[in-house]
Amino acid sequence: MMSSARSRANTFAALELDRASELREDEAWLAAHAQSPQARCVLLDPDGRALLGADGGNLFQLDGDTCARWLPDAPASFLGRAGAVDHFAVALDAQAAARAAAESGGTFLDLRSAGARLPAFDAGLFAYARGLAHWQRHMRFCPACAAPLRLEAGGHRARCTNPHCGALQFPRTDPAVIMIVSDGERCLLGRGPQWPERRFSTLAGFVEPGETLEDAVRREVAEEAGVRVGECDYHSSQPWPFPASLMLGFVARADDPTITLGSELVEARWFGAGELVDAIRCGAISISSPLSVSYKLIAHWLRETAAADLDDVVASSPGMKG
Repeated sequence: MMSSARSRANTFAALELDRASELREDEAWLAAHAQSPQARCVLLDPDGRALLGADGGNLFQLDGDTCARWLPDAPASFLGRAGAVDHFAVALDAQAAARAAAESGGTFLDLRSAGARLPAFDAGLFAYARGLAHWQRHMRFCPACAAPLRLEAGGHRARCTNPHCGALQFPRTDPAVIMIVSDGERCLLGRGPQWPERRFSTLAGFVEPGETLEDAVRREVAEEAGVRVGECDYHSSQPWPFPASLMLGFVARADDPTITLGSELVEARWFGAGELVDAIRCGAISISSPLSVSYKLIAHWLRETAAADLDDVVASSPGMKG
């Protein structure tokens, strides 16, 4: 399977949307299309939660005409086009969010909770809208001169309002590597201090300036678990707007499997395939949420090593079911 196909299988990564960035500079087009009956608006509350329909199974996307009438003072950020539909994101204050929920009969839900229940397009659109809204909410003043910023380009650029500065700011995405490390017959999993007892995951960390992705994999594994990694290969990627990450998944090989814990983990262990399957099935351990690329990396390793299906294993586990 190509890495592009593996990425599309990751949650939030199957958004079939033309971002149509060339339209972001056309203010007249944006203003007209944001209020069109054919437009669809994702509504976000101040906590970055999106409004879902009454059944909780889909995003509640208000048409542009109704959005303009319900929420005349809420600016819309252009997300892109899917077929004949133009998609926008509208960030609401608490009062407007309460009104939208009451008018629609829907409920605002956070992305982690909604991601598993939404169709792939809706989940990806929610992730995109949440990430953009988070940047807008936290990038309000110029980091160069502290003057207020003004959003432009359909919400994808912020310009300093100080005429002597005029600096431009753009949405931020933080690259992070996440890896399944193997020594041949075993995989390395760890547990952070903030996680529940017996919850294990693959190792991960942010890429540092001047560093390749492969070097970031080697450094993070060495820092967190003391294990020395040699070869590593790219697996897939996943948007992860919690708040602004892009997860870059890797499969890595340990040259020296000796574990020496660093300060970021409270536990790290090597698991054989059979041992891991048995531990998940009996509830002795739990692993990453199926929302995450970490889960997909563990699934990949189990499939390649032991022809085991992680979804089947998890379905029989009292600790992971649901």
